[in-house]
Amino acid sequence: MPMLILVRHGRSTANTAGVLAGWTPGVALDERGAAQAAALPGRLAGLPLAAAVTSPLQRCRETLAPLLAARPELPLHPDDRIGECHYGDWSGRKLAELADEPLMNIVQQHPSAAAFPGGESMRAMHTRAVEAVRDWNARIEREHGADAVYLMCSHGDVIKAIVADALGLHLDLFQRISVEPCSVTAIRYTPTRPFVVRLGDTGDFAGLAPREETTGDRGGDAAVGGDAGAP
Repeated sequence: MPMLILVRHGRSTANTAGVLAGWTPGVALDERGAAQAAALPGRLAGLPLAAAVTSPLQRCRETLAPLLAARPELPLHPDDRIGECHYGDWSGRKLAELADEPLMNIVQQHPSAAAFPGGESMRAMHTRAVEAVRDWNARIEREHGADAVYLMCSHGDVIKAIVADALGLHLDLFQRISVEPCSVTAIRYTPTRPFVVRLGDTGDFAGLAPREETTGDRGGDAAVGGDAGAP
């Protein structure tokens, strides 16, 4: 079965503003995110990619633009199923103010029971994302062979949900996984089990250095939607 390369979009203007973007239109990469995207073709140069699948949101399309310019033959397939979680009434709000919402404790501790007001549940997001991966695995193998490699560009919570599935983790444990902007995660699927062979690889260990508390950070909580990464 194919190898899946999961790329989180580069750092966005919402990440640096501490805003939960969701499906809000017009959220672009910031200057650092654009630089991360520009470096992506070189980081993936050794991989014979058969196809790229993307969330339809602007920040993902901008992340893949340099890669597609470097590989004009690479087919691109938008798929709403790997789009960001629909955060509903939380979309566009500051993470710092959302930290005081009672629902945030459910999102952190029992995400399989969390449903965003006016949006979707985290369980529904998890289900659609994993189904998309299963469908694309079958299609890529059928069209390009069992050893093919393909890419998906998506969002922090979506990638964490896919990784949790690959690791056999319950969704309630997925907040223990961290994927920085423009990080690369690789999962090799086989008929019997998946193998996570890279997780959140940025090629930059600066993100491991201690840093000041960021907007909306409550010490031990995961950043809903994914954090802004290293400064």
